[in-house]
Amino acid sequence: MNKDIVYAVEQDLSIDEFIAVLNSSTLAERRPVGDRKRIGSMLKYSNLIITARYNGAIVGVARSVTDFVYCTYLSDLAVDEVWQHKGIGKELIYRTKQASSEAKLILLAAPKAVSYYPKIGMLNHPHCYYLDELSEK
Repeated sequence: MNKDIVYAVEQDLSIDEFIAVLNSSTLAERRPVGDRKRIGSMLKYSNLIITARYNGAIVGVARSVTDFVYCTYLSDLAVDEVWQHKGIGKELIYRTKQASSEAKLILLAAPKAVSYYPKIGMLNHPHCYYLDELSEK
């Protein structure tokens, strides 16, 4: 782990910084970075945001929704591509789990990250379902 990286809980992360790290991590491919209002709501309604900064500049973020005792959904794990493979993502996951230690940590892997999570000790669950759009009954 890079000792010059500063990790912190930041509930007031700015829209611009969040978009910047999404863009620099390639996660922007699957996030509405062109819709500032929606990105703002994503930040506003998340109740656990942990950042990684180098010299004040954001290089990583873990954005979650949690009840802190039963489940934590890690919705966004983004690390600037320049900073990947340095343990930042693993540390962000660790700190997310630490902040909600009683809760099970759950995430949906981005296609490019599917092989990453088993390497850091996360288990695969075959019974995940999602509803993208509400269809008529």
